[in-house]
Amino acid sequence: MNTSVQPPASAYFITPEKEETQARTLSVLVDNEPGVLARVIGLFSGRGYNIESLTVSETEHEKHLSRITIVTRGFPHVIEQLKSQLDRIVPVHRVVDLTQTAHDHPEGGPIERELAIVKVAGQGDKRVEALRLADIFRAKVVDSSIEHFVFEITGKPTKIDRFVSIMAPLGLVEVCRTGVAALSRGKEAM
Repeated sequence: MNTSVQPPASAYFITPEKEETQARTLSVLVDNEPGVLARVIGLFSGRGYNIESLTVSETEHEKHLSRITIVTRGFPHVIEQLKSQLDRIVPVHRVVDLTQTAHDHPEGGPIERELAIVKVAGQGDKRVEALRLADIFRAKVVDSSIEHFVFEITGKPTKIDRFVSIMAPLGLVEVCRTGVAALSRGKEAM
């Protein structure tokens, strides 16, 4: 006889068993005014979601519109809820899940680029190897001395990750990354 008591099922804790977290790139067009970014980000922190990358810039000066690009990871149904809630914030004009629109486009996912500035200190063979690898990755030297280099590299986030990991044993000192800038493929605008 089984005497264990099962707690009542709550709708708040029901998630499909086979659902896995997914990386999503969201593009949010907003009015460029104080407090908008805090409201948008508050939706993510309120649900306990981390933002892996965040870029914000005014894109249409005459209309005072800014684009917020957010890369996050979560369960698809929760991301859909976040998108719906973002759409209801008054200064938000449009929310597009660039990752989802990729399924409809024959060329694949969104175009994503990131800029990084990477400082590497080294001498002798390590210095020569750092320069050789930077050339392979198409990183530009933007500052140098006899003891260090500062490289500028652009590309997909995975390319930046690989470059940084390769530079680590060669004398990596510091890294600064901009975050992902992304657009959907095709002729349609956001």
